[in-house]
Amino acid sequence: MVERDGQRIETYPNPRRPEWPEAEFIVGNPPFIGGKDIRSRMAPGYAEALWAAHRDMNDSADFVMYWWDRAADILARKKTLLRRFGLVTTNSISQVFQRKVMERHLNAKAPVSLIFAVPDHPWTKATQDSAAVRISMTVAAAGSLEGVLQEVVTEAGLDTDDPILTYRTKIGRINSDLSVGVDVTKAVTLAANEGICSPGVKLHGAGFIVTPQQAELLGLGKRPGLENHIRPYRNGRDLTARPRGVMVIDLFGLPAPDVRRDFPEVYQHVVQHVKPERDVNNRATYRENWWIFGEPRSELRPALKTITRYIVTVETAKHRVFQFLGATILPDNRLVVFASQDANILAIMSSRFQKIWADKVGGLLEDRPIYTKSTCFDPFPFPEPDPAKTTLLATLGEELDATRKLVLSEHPDLTLTGLYNLLEKVCAKAELTPAEEDAKQRGRILILKELHDQIDALTAQAYGWPVDLSDEEILERLVALNAERAKEEAAGHVRWLRPDYQIPRFAKGTAAKTGELDLGLNVTPIDASKPSFPKNSLEHSLAIEGAMLALGQPATAAELARGFKNGGKKIEQRVVQALNALVRYGRIIDLGDGRYVARRAA
Repeated sequence: MVERDGQRIETYPNPRRPEWPEAEFIVGNPPFIGGKDIRSRMAPGYAEALWAAHRDMNDSADFVMYWWDRAADILARKKTLLRRFGLVTTNSISQVFQRKVMERHLNAKAPVSLIFAVPDHPWTKATQDSAAVRISMTVAAAGSLEGVLQEVVTEAGLDTDDPILTYRTKIGRINSDLSVGVDVTKAVTLAANEGICSPGVKLHGAGFIVTPQQAELLGLGKRPGLENHIRPYRNGRDLTARPRGVMVIDLFGLPAPDVRRDFPEVYQHVVQHVKPERDVNNRATYRENWWIFGEPRSELRPALKTITRYIVTVETAKHRVFQFLGATILPDNRLVVFASQDANILAIMSSRFQKIWADKVGGLLEDRPIYTKSTCFDPFPFPEPDPAKTTLLATLGEELDATRKLVLSEHPDLTLTGLYNLLEKVCAKAELTPAEEDAKQRGRILILKELHDQIDALTAQAYGWPVDLSDEEILERLVALNAERAKEEAAGHVRWLRPDYQIPRFAKGTAAKTGELDLGLNVTPIDASKPSFPKNSLEHSLAIEGAMLALGQPATAAELARGFKNGGKKIEQRVVQALNALVRYGRIIDLGDGRYVARRAA
C-alpha cells in the first residue's frame, strides 16, 4: 500500500498473469467493462498492473478480451488439454481494438479458428431498468478451420420467458470481424487519405460551453479578436435532432497570460468554471493547460484553415449521413470531421458504397453503427471520376445538402433522423401513417430518395462498376481496390484526396515510409522496365492491344496506363481513346464494367 493525495492505494509491484487450471473446455461470461472504463471501474492501480502483465495487449481493448487472449494462448500450445473455448462478450468484440486481439491468434503460425459465432445477439429478458445490452458469442478451436456463423435476422418478445429469434446461417472461414466471406479486415490504411479525417475537439470541461447571451457578457462583439475564440459549437444531437444554439470558448494557441490581459472576462469565467475540474484531472497535461481543450485537435486545424466549410458525420448514429458545416463552427469529439469542402467528395461519401463499407468495417454501440476513422475512412479507396462525372457528383452533393438544410429550416418539427427514418420506410415500401405521409411531403423524402439513387448510380460509374452490384460484391471490389492502391503507393504513386494540402505535408514522408527514393512532389516514379507510351498517335492502338494480350486478363484504362512509363492522367486519356477505337474495330471487348479484354484473350 502507498499513500497518494491522502488516500491509501494498493500497489502491484510484480504484476503477472495467474496460471489457469488445465481443462478440456473453457466457457465463460467475463465482465463487460470497456477498455476506456477499466481505470475508472477498477481499484486504483489495477489498470496499470493489468497492462503491465499483458504487454502484448492493446490498452484500449475491452476487459473481456484479456480472457479471450489468454484462452487462445492456451489453445495454441503444443501440449494442452484444451480442445475449445467459448465466451460471451459484448458485441463490441468486432470493433477495431478487439479485432486486433483476435487477429493475432487467427493469423498466427499456429492459428486458432472461430468455429462458431453469433456477432450481435440481444440480451433477453432484460428488466425495464436495464440497458439494451447486445452480446456476441464466439467459440474457438486450434487449427485452420471453417465455422458456423449465425446472424440474428428478427427478434421479438425479448422481455418474456419465450423470446422469438430467427437466424441466418453461413458456413465458411469466420473473419475477425465475425463475418463470413470477403475479409475487410485485410484492407490497409492509404496514404491518399492522410491528414484529412479526425474527430472533433474534446473539451474536458463543460464550462467551456456558453450561450450566446453569456458570450456577449464575456465580451463577444466588444473585445477585438474574441470572435475567433468564442465560436458556434455542434455535437451529434445538434445534427441529428435540433441545434442547441450554444457556443464554445476556444483558447487554443493563446498563453494564459495573454488571455488574462486581452480577454479578462473570459479568463475569469474559465478560472471559475473550468479550472476546478481540470485541477483534479489525472493527466498532467490537462491540469497544466487547463484553459485549453483537453484534445484541441492541433493536427486537424491546419487542414480546416484554408477552407470555408467541411464535411462531418455523427460518430454513432442509426443513419450514416454526411453534411457540410461552416468553417466557423467547432465540431465536438463525437463528430467525425473530413477536411474537404468539395461537394463531389460529400456525394461519394453519401453513396451506398461508403455506407456499405462503413457499416461493415465500423463498430456497433448496441444496435447503432459507429464510424471509426482508422477503419471506415483511412483504408477507403475513393474513385477517380473524370471531370464530367466530378461535376455531376458535385452538383448532386450540393443539392442533397441544400435540400436537407432547407427542409429543416422550414419545418422545426422535423429532424435529420426523422427524415432518414421515413426514407428507410419509403425504400422498404412500408405503409405510412397519416402523420408520416404529411412528414414525407414536407420533408421532400421522394426528392431525397431520387438524389441518393442518382448519387449511387453516378458513383458506380465513377468506379467503372455495374450499378446493381450486391453488398458482398461491393465489399469484394473495395477490398481488391484497396490492395491495388496500396501496391501503387508502395511504388510511390499516391492518388491524393486533397493534393494541394496533402502533397506539401505528406508526400516526402510517404516515399520514405515505403522505402522508395524520396521523390518530393514527384510522386509517380519512372520504372525503367516499363515501355514508353508511343508518341505517334497511329501507334497507340497497337501498343494498347499488345499490352492487353501480354496481360492476358481484363483491365481498366487506368491499369493499362500504369503499364507505361509516366502512366499518369494524360496517358490514361489516350488509352481511353485507343480502347474506344479498338472496340469499334472489334479487336477488344468492352465488358461494361470499366474493364476491357483482348478478343484473343477472352
